[in-house]
Amino acid sequence: MSNLQVRLAARPVGLPDSSTWQIEESPAPEPGDGELRVAIRYISLDPAMRGWMNDARSYAPPVQIGAVMRAFAVGQVTASRHPVFQEGDLVSGMFGVQEHAISDGRGVAKVDPGIAPLPTWLGVLGGTGLTAYFGLLDVGKVTEGDRVLISGAAGAVGSAAGQIAKLKGCHVVGIAGGKDKCDWITRDLGFDAAIDYKSENVGERVHQVMPDGIDVYFDNVGGPTLDTALAFLRLHARVIICGAISQYNATGQPYGPTRYLSLLINRASMTGMLVSDYAARFPAAIAELAGWLAEGKLIAREQIVKGGVRQFPEALLMLFAGANTGKLVLEVS
Repeated sequence: MSNLQVRLAARPVGLPDSSTWQIEESPAPEPGDGELRVAIRYISLDPAMRGWMNDARSYAPPVQIGAVMRAFAVGQVTASRHPVFQEGDLVSGMFGVQEHAISDGRGVAKVDPGIAPLPTWLGVLGGTGLTAYFGLLDVGKVTEGDRVLISGAAGAVGSAAGQIAKLKGCHVVGIAGGKDKCDWITRDLGFDAAIDYKSENVGERVHQVMPDGIDVYFDNVGGPTLDTALAFLRLHARVIICGAISQYNATGQPYGPTRYLSLLINRASMTGMLVSDYAARFPAAIAELAGWLAEGKLIAREQIVKGGVRQFPEALLMLFAGANTGKLVLEVS
C-alpha cells in the first residue's frame, strides 16, 4: 500500500505555484505504540493554509520545507495501537495533505456519518462552522436585532456566520462576488440583502441596505472592504477579524485600515479570533450546530474537488480566485 503526499518544497512569494510543491509516493506507514493510521477520505482547503507556508511569527509554527503540507481532514482508521480509536472508526484531525496519516490521537475526534456526510464534518460541523459560531457569539456578542455585515459571505465561514446570525434574530447583509453567490445567500441562506463587490460600489450599497449602520462586522477579507465597513460602525460596534484573504498573497506591504479612528469615535472594538482558543467547548458547539442542521435551520454546502492528492495545488488556488461557493473540500478516495 502506497502513500501519496504533498510536501512544501519552497516558500511562495505571492500565489503558490508548481515550484511550491513536491509530490512524493512512499509506502504507507505503520502505527507504533499509542498511534493510529488513518486512510484519508477528504481534505479541507482553507485560506489559512497560505499563512502556514510563511516563515513568520504567527499563531502556529510554519510548515517546514520538506514537510507534508498541514491540513485538516477526515478519514477512516485502518490500523490502531491506540486505546481510544479502533479500526473502522471515522475520525477528523490535522492529518495533512496525503493519503494515509499516522497520529498519536491528539486533536483527533470521532465523527458520525449518521449525523452528516463526512465533508460536512470539515464544514459547518468542523473548523469553519465552529469559527463562525464562536466568532459571532463570543467575539461579536450578537444579540437579537443587531445589524450584521459579513464579508466573504458565500465562503465556508461567511455562509455559516450569516445563517447563525439570522438564527439569533439579526438583520444580515453579505458581501460576495458575483450574482450567483449573491442570489444563493439571499435565496437559500436567508440573508436579508447581498452586495456584489464585483459589480457594485460596496460603500454606496452598505449605506443603502444598512442605513442605520453596522453593529457587528464579521471580516473574512480585510483590505479596502474592512476600511469601508469601519466607516459605517454604530456606537459600541464589534468588528470580528476572522481572516483577510485579500492580503494573503500580497507581495508588498499589506493594506491596513485607514479609518481606524471610527473605533474611537464609536467606542467600538476590533478583535481577532482563532477557533482553537475554544477547543474545550467544541463538543457542545457541534451539538448545537448539528441540531440546527437536523432541523433544517442550517444549510451545509460543500464544493468537492475530485482528483485526489495530486489535485491539491490547483484546488487550493480556487480559494484565492473566489471560485468556490460554500466549503471547498478535496476528495482523496
